[in-house]
Formats: sequence, structure tokens, C-alpha cells
Amino acid sequence: KQWYQRRVAITAGQEYAQVLKLLGNGRLEAQCFDGVKRLCHIRGKLRKKVWINQGDIILIGLRDYQDSKADVIQKYNPDEARNLKAYKELPESAKINDAQIDDDNDLDGIEFQDDIGGEEDDESEEDVMYDEIDDI
Repeated sequence: KQWYQRRVAITAGQEYAQVLKLLGNGRLEAQCFDGVKRLCHIRGKLRKKVWINQGDIILIGLRDYQDSKADVIQKYNPDEARNLKAYKELPESAKINDAQIDDDNDLDGIEFQDDIGGEEDDESEEDVMYDEIDDI
């Protein structure tokens, strides 16, 4: 409850968004929870101090004169984003980016095929090595 009272109070002209793509040079593309995709600029106070990644929940300040552009005001860590979701500040459809460490070494879904049958290739490793030397 204490964190919720300390957070930046959202006012008119501000919106929550989720980072879609980092564009470089302090810019990013974000999907706002009002349904609009906007080009956002990371302000100088956050640059090189707060690292923003794809999937992060951010608070942006909307521009009066450009609806398709906005400025990043604050980044929320996953715990803060979960609190915002619990307090109904974020919609239920918002996916919070969790960096969970898997100890089962599943290699991110990559599967390697092993020679299970023990069959040898037609050429042995030495023959292949000599063939490569002959090509030189």
C-alpha cells in the first residue's frame, strides 16, 4: 500500500504504455493502453540511468500538439507493474514482462538432434579432415 501512495499520480495528459520496440537514439515505440501506438522519446533524466527494455511498462506524457508522439516519464519494474494491475490502473490484458530464471537448462526451446542409433557417417572424421587439406 505504501508504494501505491508514493507512485507518480497519473494526471490528464499521461498514459500507461508497454514498450514494443527500441529504436535507438533515446526513442522507442510503445503501445498505449488507450489503444494508440506512439513514438516515445526517453527524456534526459532517464537516459543512461534507467534502462528500458522491450515489454516494460512505462508512464508517458502525451503531447498536446502531436498525438502520435509522447515522452517517457517513468519506468515501472515488474513488481510495481503487478501492483498497478492489482489496483486496476492497468487493464487485465496487460502482459507484465517477468525475467524468470529456469534451472532446467531447456536452452530456450532449442532442441539438438543426437545420433541415437550410433550410426557412423560414410566418411570418418580423419577422411574429412584430409579432404579439407587437399582442397587448400
